[in-house]
Amino acid sequence: MNTKSKKVLALLMVLILGTTLLSGCIRAKEEYIENEKDEQSSEVETTDSPYPMEVEDDFGNKVTIDKKPERIISLAPSHTEILFKLGLSDSIVGVTSICDYPKEAKTKEIVGDSMTVDVEKVIALEPDLVLHYGSDKEKEYIQRLRDAEINVLSYQPESIQEVIDLIIEIGRITQTQVAATKTTVDMMSKMDYIVHTVEEVDKPKVFYEVWHDPLMTAGPGSFIDELITLAGGENIAKDAQGLYPQFELEQLIERNPDVYISSDNGGQTTKESIMSREGYETLSAVKNDRVYILDANIISRPGPRIVDGLEMIAKAIHPELFKK
Repeated sequence: MNTKSKKVLALLMVLILGTTLLSGCIRAKEEYIENEKDEQSSEVETTDSPYPMEVEDDFGNKVTIDKKPERIISLAPSHTEILFKLGLSDSIVGVTSICDYPKEAKTKEIVGDSMTVDVEKVIALEPDLVLHYGSDKEKEYIQRLRDAEINVLSYQPESIQEVIDLIIEIGRITQTQVAATKTTVDMMSKMDYIVHTVEEVDKPKVFYEVWHDPLMTAGPGSFIDELITLAGGENIAKDAQGLYPQFELEQLIERNPDVYISSDNGGQTTKESIMSREGYETLSAVKNDRVYILDANIISRPGPRIVDGLEMIAKAIHPELFKK
Protein backbone atom coordinates (compact mmCIF):
# COMPACT_ATOMS: atom_id res chain seq x y z
CA MET A 1 0.00 0.00 0.00
CA ASN A 2 1.23 3.50 -0.68
CA THR A 3 2.35 5.96 2.00
CA LYS A 4 -0.67 8.18 1.55
CA SER A 5 -3.19 5.39 2.22
CA LYS A 6 -1.23 4.23 5.26
CA LYS A 7 -1.25 7.75 6.68
CA VAL A 8 -5.01 7.99 6.17
CA LEU A 9 -5.45 4.61 7.84
CA ALA A 10 -3.27 5.63 10.77
CA LEU A 11 -5.41 8.70 11.34
CA LEU A 12 -8.55 6.60 11.22
CA MET A 13 -7.12 4.09 13.68
CA VAL A 14 -6.33 6.89 16.12
CA LEU A 15 -9.85 8.22 15.59
CA ILE A 16 -11.61 4.93 16.18
CA LEU A 17 -9.39 2.85 18.44
CA GLY A 18 -7.73 5.55 20.53
CA THR A 19 -10.89 6.65 22.28
CA THR A 20 -13.80 5.02 24.01
CA LEU A 21 -16.31 3.27 21.77
CA LEU A 22 -18.86 6.02 22.07
CA SER A 23 -16.56 8.94 21.43
CA GLY A 24 -14.88 6.97 18.65
CA CYS A 25 -18.15 6.50 16.84
CA ILE A 26 -19.05 10.16 17.26
CA ARG A 27 -15.68 11.35 15.97
CA ALA A 28 -15.85 8.88 13.07
CA LYS A 29 -19.16 10.31 11.97
CA GLU A 30 -17.80 13.83 12.29
CA GLU A 31 -14.77 12.95 10.19
CA TYR A 32 -16.92 11.38 7.49
CA ILE A 33 -19.14 14.47 7.34
CA GLU A 34 -16.10 16.75 7.21
CA ASN A 35 -14.43 14.63 4.53
CA GLU A 36 -17.59 14.68 2.47
CA LYS A 37 -17.76 18.46 2.71
CA ASP A 38 -14.09 18.75 1.74
CA GLU A 39 -14.57 16.44 -1.21
CA GLN A 40 -17.62 18.32 -2.44
CA SER A 41 -15.83 21.63 -1.95
CA SER A 42 -12.81 20.35 -3.83
CA GLU A 43 -14.97 19.31 -6.75
CA VAL A 44 -16.40 22.80 -6.94
CA GLU A 45 -13.26 24.83 -6.33
CA THR A 46 -10.66 23.00 -8.42
CA THR A 47 -10.36 21.09 -11.64
CA ASP A 48 -7.02 19.53 -10.70
CA SER A 49 -6.90 15.83 -11.59
CA PRO A 50 -4.87 13.15 -9.78
CA TYR A 51 -4.30 11.49 -13.13
CA PRO A 52 -2.07 10.25 -14.54
CA MET A 53 -1.69 8.18 -11.38
CA GLU A 54 1.17 5.82 -10.61
CA VAL A 55 -0.02 2.70 -8.75
CA GLU A 56 1.89 -0.27 -7.35
CA ASP A 57 0.00 -3.41 -6.34
CA ASP A 58 0.74 -6.00 -3.63
CA PHE A 59 3.21 -7.85 -5.87
CA GLY A 60 5.27 -4.91 -7.05
CA ASN A 61 3.55 -4.45 -10.38
CA LYS A 62 3.48 -0.78 -11.37
CA VAL A 63 0.94 0.77 -13.74
CA THR A 64 0.07 4.27 -14.85
CA ILE A 65 -3.64 5.08 -14.86
CA ASP A 66 -4.21 7.96 -17.28
CA LYS A 67 -7.78 8.81 -16.26
CA LYS A 68 -10.48 7.86 -13.82
CA PRO A 69 -11.35 4.21 -14.46
CA GLU A 70 -14.80 3.98 -16.02
CA ARG A 71 -14.69 0.38 -17.28
CA ILE A 72 -13.53 -1.99 -14.54
CA ILE A 73 -13.34 -5.78 -14.55
CA SER A 74 -13.09 -7.70 -11.27
CA LEU A 75 -11.64 -11.20 -11.25
CA ALA A 76 -12.43 -11.89 -7.58
CA PRO A 77 -15.62 -11.83 -5.46
CA SER A 78 -13.94 -9.78 -2.73
CA HIS A 79 -12.82 -7.09 -5.20
CA THR A 80 -16.32 -7.06 -6.69
CA GLU A 81 -17.84 -6.44 -3.26
CA ILE A 82 -15.45 -3.55 -2.67
CA LEU A 83 -16.31 -1.93 -6.01
CA PHE A 84 -20.04 -2.13 -5.32
CA LYS A 85 -19.55 -0.82 -1.79
CA LEU A 86 -17.78 2.22 -3.22
CA GLY A 87 -20.73 2.95 -5.50
CA LEU A 88 -19.01 1.85 -8.71
CA SER A 89 -21.73 -0.42 -10.06
CA ASP A 90 -22.04 1.49 -13.33
CA SER A 91 -18.29 1.20 -13.90
CA ILE A 92 -18.18 -2.60 -13.53
CA VAL A 93 -18.25 -4.19 -16.99
CA GLY A 94 -17.15 -7.72 -16.11
CA VAL A 95 -16.91 -10.20 -13.21
CA THR A 96 -16.37 -13.91 -12.65
CA SER A 97 -19.05 -16.56 -12.24
CA ILE A 98 -18.34 -16.76 -8.50
CA CYS A 99 -18.96 -13.05 -7.92
CA ASP A 100 -22.35 -13.45 -6.24
CA TYR A 101 -22.67 -10.45 -3.92
CA PRO A 102 -24.43 -8.11 -4.02
CA LYS A 103 -27.19 -9.60 -6.20
CA GLU A 104 -26.50 -7.00 -8.87
CA ALA A 105 -23.10 -8.62 -9.43
CA LYS A 106 -24.90 -11.54 -11.08
CA THR A 107 -26.21 -9.19 -13.79
CA LYS A 108 -22.72 -8.28 -14.98
CA GLU A 109 -20.90 -9.85 -17.93
CA ILE A 110 -19.11 -13.08 -16.97
CA VAL A 111 -15.49 -13.20 -18.10
CA GLY A 112 -14.27 -16.28 -16.25
CA ASP A 113 -14.48 -18.41 -13.13
CA SER A 114 -12.25 -19.20 -10.17
CA MET A 115 -9.62 -20.85 -12.34
CA THR A 116 -9.77 -19.43 -15.85
CA VAL A 117 -10.34 -16.12 -17.65
CA ASP A 118 -11.62 -15.56 -21.17
CA VAL A 119 -8.89 -13.20 -22.33
CA GLU A 120 -10.54 -12.39 -25.65
CA LYS A 121 -13.74 -11.44 -23.87
CA VAL A 122 -11.89 -9.22 -21.42
CA ILE A 123 -10.06 -7.45 -24.24
CA ALA A 124 -13.31 -6.98 -26.17
CA LEU A 125 -14.87 -5.22 -23.17
CA GLU A 126 -12.09 -2.60 -23.37
CA PRO A 127 -11.48 -2.22 -19.63
CA ASP A 128 -9.27 0.56 -18.34
CA LEU A 129 -8.64 -1.42 -15.14
CA VAL A 130 -8.66 -5.11 -14.20
CA LEU A 131 -8.51 -6.14 -10.53
CA HIS A 132 -7.01 -9.57 -9.88
CA TYR A 133 -6.69 -11.54 -6.62
CA GLY A 134 -3.46 -13.19 -5.58
CA SER A 135 -0.09 -13.59 -7.23
CA ASP A 136 -0.08 -13.33 -11.00
CA LYS A 137 3.04 -15.48 -11.40
CA GLU A 138 2.62 -18.33 -13.87
CA LYS A 139 -0.84 -17.05 -14.81
CA GLU A 140 -0.63 -16.85 -18.56
CA TYR A 141 -3.88 -14.93 -18.94
CA ILE A 142 -2.57 -12.04 -16.83
CA GLN A 143 0.48 -11.65 -19.05
CA ARG A 144 -1.73 -11.74 -22.14
CA LEU A 145 -3.84 -8.91 -20.70
CA ARG A 146 -0.73 -6.87 -19.96
CA ASP A 147 0.56 -7.58 -23.47
CA ALA A 148 -2.71 -6.09 -24.69
CA GLU A 149 -1.79 -2.92 -22.73
CA ILE A 150 -4.56 -3.41 -20.17
CA ASN A 151 -3.87 -2.18 -16.64
CA VAL A 152 -3.96 -5.14 -14.25
CA LEU A 153 -3.53 -4.76 -10.48
CA SER A 154 -3.18 -7.78 -8.18
CA TYR A 155 -4.03 -7.67 -4.48
CA GLN A 156 -4.15 -10.30 -1.75
CA PRO A 157 -5.10 -8.86 1.66
CA GLU A 158 -4.43 -11.34 4.46
CA SER A 159 -5.87 -9.52 7.46
CA ILE A 160 -8.67 -7.11 8.33
CA GLN A 161 -6.07 -4.34 8.40
CA GLU A 162 -5.00 -5.15 4.85
CA VAL A 163 -8.61 -5.29 3.65
CA ILE A 164 -9.11 -1.79 5.04
CA ASP A 165 -5.90 -0.66 3.32
CA LEU A 166 -7.15 -2.08 0.02
CA ILE A 167 -10.51 -0.34 0.26
CA ILE A 168 -8.72 2.97 0.85
CA GLU A 169 -6.40 2.28 -2.10
CA ILE A 170 -9.21 1.40 -4.51
CA GLY A 171 -11.03 4.52 -3.30
CA ARG A 172 -7.97 6.56 -4.22
CA ILE A 173 -7.57 4.93 -7.62
CA THR A 174 -11.23 5.44 -8.52
CA GLN A 175 -11.63 8.81 -6.76
CA THR A 176 -14.29 7.48 -4.39
CA GLN A 177 -12.48 8.50 -1.20
CA VAL A 178 -15.62 9.60 0.60
CA ALA A 179 -17.25 6.19 0.22
CA ALA A 180 -13.97 4.46 1.09
CA THR A 181 -13.56 6.56 4.24
CA LYS A 182 -17.11 5.89 5.38
CA THR A 183 -16.79 2.16 4.67
CA THR A 184 -13.54 1.77 6.58
CA VAL A 185 -14.71 3.93 9.49
CA ASP A 186 -17.84 1.78 9.79
CA MET A 187 -15.77 -1.40 9.61
CA MET A 188 -13.34 -0.31 12.32
CA SER A 189 -16.13 0.97 14.53
CA LYS A 190 -17.87 -2.42 14.37
CA MET A 191 -14.60 -4.28 14.92
CA ASP A 192 -13.79 -2.09 17.92
CA TYR A 193 -17.21 -2.75 19.44
CA ILE A 194 -16.81 -6.53 19.09
CA VAL A 195 -13.25 -6.59 20.45
CA HIS A 196 -14.26 -4.36 23.37
CA THR A 197 -17.24 -6.60 24.16
CA VAL A 198 -15.18 -9.80 24.44
CA GLU A 199 -11.92 -8.48 25.87
CA GLU A 200 -12.63 -9.24 29.55
CA VAL A 201 -14.17 -12.71 29.19
CA ASP A 202 -12.65 -16.19 29.17
CA LYS A 203 -11.51 -17.49 25.79
CA PRO A 204 -13.17 -20.79 24.81
CA LYS A 205 -11.18 -23.26 22.71
CA VAL A 206 -12.30 -23.09 19.08
CA PHE A 207 -11.80 -25.35 16.08
CA TYR A 208 -12.56 -24.22 12.54
CA GLU A 209 -13.09 -26.90 9.91
CA VAL A 210 -11.89 -25.91 6.45
CA TRP A 211 -12.52 -29.37 4.99
CA HIS A 212 -13.62 -32.69 6.39
CA ASP A 213 -11.84 -35.39 4.37
CA PRO A 214 -9.01 -35.07 5.13
CA LEU A 215 -9.74 -32.90 8.12
CA MET A 216 -8.21 -29.47 7.55
CA THR A 217 -8.27 -26.35 9.69
CA ALA A 218 -7.19 -22.70 9.83
CA GLY A 219 -3.67 -22.31 11.12
CA PRO A 220 -1.68 -19.33 12.42
CA GLY A 221 -1.66 -16.28 10.17
CA SER A 222 -4.86 -17.19 8.35
CA PHE A 223 -7.90 -14.93 8.15
CA ILE A 224 -9.93 -17.33 10.29
CA ASP A 225 -7.21 -17.49 12.96
CA GLU A 226 -7.31 -13.69 13.23
CA LEU A 227 -11.11 -13.64 13.40
CA ILE A 228 -11.20 -16.28 16.14
CA THR A 229 -8.69 -14.32 18.21
CA LEU A 230 -10.45 -10.97 17.75
CA ALA A 231 -13.78 -12.65 18.55
CA GLY A 232 -12.50 -13.74 21.96
CA GLY A 233 -11.62 -17.35 21.24
CA GLU A 234 -8.50 -19.51 21.29
CA ASN A 235 -7.75 -21.31 18.04
CA ILE A 236 -6.67 -24.83 19.01
CA ALA A 237 -4.67 -24.98 15.76
CA LYS A 238 -2.76 -21.78 16.49
CA ASP A 239 0.52 -23.72 16.56
CA ALA A 240 -0.12 -25.79 13.44
CA GLN A 241 2.20 -25.67 10.44
CA GLY A 242 0.85 -23.61 7.55
CA LEU A 243 -2.20 -21.49 6.92
CA TYR A 244 -4.58 -24.38 6.26
CA PRO A 245 -2.97 -27.59 7.54
CA GLN A 246 -4.36 -31.07 7.95
CA PHE A 247 -5.40 -31.85 11.52
CA GLU A 248 -5.47 -35.35 12.93
CA LEU A 249 -8.57 -36.65 14.70
CA GLU A 250 -6.40 -37.63 17.65
CA GLN A 251 -5.24 -34.00 17.97
CA LEU A 252 -8.82 -32.78 17.78
CA ILE A 253 -9.97 -35.14 20.53
CA GLU A 254 -6.96 -34.33 22.71
CA ARG A 255 -7.42 -30.55 22.44
CA ASN A 256 -11.19 -30.92 22.83
CA PRO A 257 -12.68 -27.66 21.45
CA ASP A 258 -15.53 -25.95 23.27
CA VAL A 259 -16.79 -24.50 19.99
CA TYR A 260 -16.70 -26.15 16.55
CA ILE A 261 -17.22 -23.94 13.48
CA SER A 262 -17.44 -24.84 9.80
CA SER A 263 -18.93 -23.60 6.56
CA ASP A 264 -21.37 -25.77 4.63
CA ASN A 265 -18.74 -26.51 1.95
CA GLY A 266 -21.24 -26.27 -0.86
CA GLY A 267 -23.90 -28.23 1.01
CA GLN A 268 -21.57 -31.12 1.88
CA THR A 269 -21.28 -30.24 5.56
CA THR A 270 -24.13 -29.92 8.05
CA LYS A 271 -24.28 -29.62 11.80
CA GLU A 272 -25.78 -33.09 11.97
CA SER A 273 -23.08 -34.64 9.78
CA ILE A 274 -20.37 -33.21 12.04
CA MET A 275 -21.99 -34.27 15.29
CA SER A 276 -22.57 -37.82 14.06
CA ARG A 277 -18.96 -38.51 13.03
CA GLU A 278 -17.18 -41.37 14.71
CA GLY A 279 -15.14 -40.16 17.68
CA TYR A 280 -16.78 -36.73 17.80
CA GLU A 281 -19.18 -37.75 20.56
CA THR A 282 -16.40 -37.09 23.09
CA LEU A 283 -15.91 -33.45 22.04
CA SER A 284 -17.23 -30.77 24.41
CA ALA A 285 -18.56 -28.81 21.42
CA VAL A 286 -20.70 -31.79 20.40
CA LYS A 287 -21.80 -32.65 23.92
CA ASN A 288 -22.90 -29.06 24.57
CA ASP A 289 -24.44 -28.46 21.14
CA ARG A 290 -21.84 -25.83 20.22
CA VAL A 291 -21.40 -26.75 16.55
CA TYR A 292 -22.05 -23.91 14.12
CA ILE A 293 -22.31 -23.75 10.33
CA LEU A 294 -21.47 -20.25 9.04
CA ASP A 295 -21.46 -18.63 5.61
CA ALA A 296 -17.94 -19.02 4.19
CA ASN A 297 -18.48 -16.14 1.76
CA ILE A 298 -18.82 -13.79 4.71
CA ILE A 299 -16.28 -15.15 7.19
CA SER A 300 -13.45 -15.80 4.74
CA ARG A 301 -13.95 -13.39 1.82
CA PRO A 302 -11.52 -10.46 2.25
CA GLY A 303 -13.93 -7.66 1.48
CA PRO A 304 -16.15 -5.15 3.31
CA ARG A 305 -18.24 -7.90 4.95
CA ILE A 306 -15.27 -9.41 6.77
CA VAL A 307 -16.28 -7.57 9.94
CA ASP A 308 -19.73 -9.16 9.61
CA GLY A 309 -17.86 -12.46 9.59
CA LEU A 310 -16.07 -11.38 12.76
CA GLU A 311 -19.45 -10.68 14.35
CA MET A 312 -20.81 -14.10 13.31
CA ILE A 313 -17.84 -15.86 14.86
CA ALA A 314 -18.06 -13.75 18.03
CA LYS A 315 -21.73 -14.66 18.39
CA ALA A 316 -20.88 -18.34 18.00
CA ILE A 317 -18.12 -18.16 20.61
CA HIS A 318 -19.88 -15.79 23.04
CA PRO A 319 -23.63 -15.95 22.33
CA GLU A 320 -24.41 -14.64 25.80
CA LEU A 321 -22.67 -11.33 25.01
CA PHE A 322 -24.55 -10.59 21.81
CA LYS A 323 -28.14 -11.22 22.71
CA LYS A 324 -30.52 -8.70 21.13
